[in-house]
Amino acid sequence: TFRHLVTLLTGWLFARRRTLTAMLKAAGVAGQQHHAAFHRVFSTARWSLDRVGLVLFTRVAARLGPDTLRLTLDDTHTRKRGTRMFGVGMHHDPLLSSRSCKILTWGHCWVVLCVVVKVPCCPDRVFSLPVLFRLWLNHDAATRWRVRYRSKPELAVELLHVLCDAHPTRHFHLLADSAYGGESVLGHLPATCDLTSRMVLNARLYTIAAPRTGRPGRPRLRGALLPTPAAMLEARGHRATLAGYGCRERLRYVEAVACCYKVPKRPLKVVAVQPLSGGRPRQAFY
Repeated sequence: TFRHLVTLLTGWLFARRRTLTAMLKAAGVAGQQHHAAFHRVFSTARWSLDRVGLVLFTRVAARLGPDTLRLTLDDTHTRKRGTRMFGVGMHHDPLLSSRSCKILTWGHCWVVLCVVVKVPCCPDRVFSLPVLFRLWLNHDAATRWRVRYRSKPELAVELLHVLCDAHPTRHFHLLADSAYGGESVLGHLPATCDLTSRMVLNARLYTIAAPRTGRPGRPRLRGALLPTPAAMLEARGHRATLAGYGCRERLRYVEAVACCYKVPKRPLKVVAVQPLSGGRPRQAFY
């Protein structure tokens, strides 16, 4: 199975079309062995995609040193044509959609966990190397194939635990967008993983509750109520210039340490940002 997998990966690198037959032709093995042997790698052979991803991560992490490893997480859409293919459904297509027009296409939706790497030939850029992934099925596809529906954040938490449990001595820092920034991910992070994501401007923020001493009753879960990120921008802040997307933008930011309502025991560094150029709206991050 491993020998066939290496052949398929070699063909995938050189094939113009990512089909199994095109990969076999590009690898130079077409006609030497029946194509069904390579189809069985994905249909009936017993091997673990997670093990392959963890081996890849181990090889990469050895070159990144003992520092905190940055991870990225997002979902990606791949268009498919077959109606009998497992897990296909209608998903939002970000490549064809715009802010005013949302387009759905037929295919797969994958939740992908990547490790951030740098290569010597591009010292000013970073790349996200996929190591673990899960296929997300919408409600219709889950009902059609008689499997339990699982949300994208649930799959993301599972991927994080697979990676963090395999490397308990490493520390990770995950970067994700607002789809994975809620309580469903923040409240279930592994102990060795931090998260940077987006926060709504009207989020309720609190101080960390002080331990209850000398008084009976249930201890408080949250401390005093703090200003929302939108109200934080009314106070004096700091100014900075950031480089991103090929341009430099001036902004003003205010930061504070607080906890959110749903995860009261995890302190967060909250940063409210007000752009002074570029026309972007006010934003908040943690």
